[in-house]
Amino acid sequence: MQKLDFWLRNPDYLADELLTKYEASSEARLLELAGLILDSEEPEVRRYPMLRHHFGAYEPLDDALAVLRSAGLVARRRRGTVNRVRQHDYFLLTAGRTVAREVIQEAPAFQYYVDRVGLVLDLADGRGGSQLKRQQYLQREYADAARGDRIGSVSVRARARLEHLRRQAEDGGTGEHG
Repeated sequence: MQKLDFWLRNPDYLADELLTKYEASSEARLLELAGLILDSEEPEVRRYPMLRHHFGAYEPLDDALAVLRSAGLVARRRRGTVNRVRQHDYFLLTAGRTVAREVIQEAPAFQYYVDRVGLVLDLADGRGGSQLKRQQYLQREYADAARGDRIGSVSVRARARLEHLRRQAEDGGTGEHG
């Protein structure tokens, strides 16, 4: 969940990962989605940096989720043993779905988060936390962040990369300008 949350909270990394996927697939939609993020102020305005911890990006979830759990909106199940929890699974309950729908009806701006979560899940493509962590560590700013520090932005580099890929797409993928 932490690895998915990282992309949600860091639109610049999300867009850069979309560019990586675009380079592998040449799917124009991915370039467009990255452009929608990077051509806006979203990487600066929506960014909520995470700490670099032992195993990558980390923010304690218990406090935030405790509010939802106490209201009966979310449930948590632990996998593993009493002495070693291997995984926490979180489930949005029926009451949580109802509240989420009501919030979006009353405040449509929150649809942004629904859309972004869908995009993050598509990008994750069923990969687990370890696989996503390996992918995220390929980013220099992520890997080089000292433990306990906030992970820095890649927006400047991602925007330059976007422009380069757009030029390549316009030139038919040759990289030559006519």
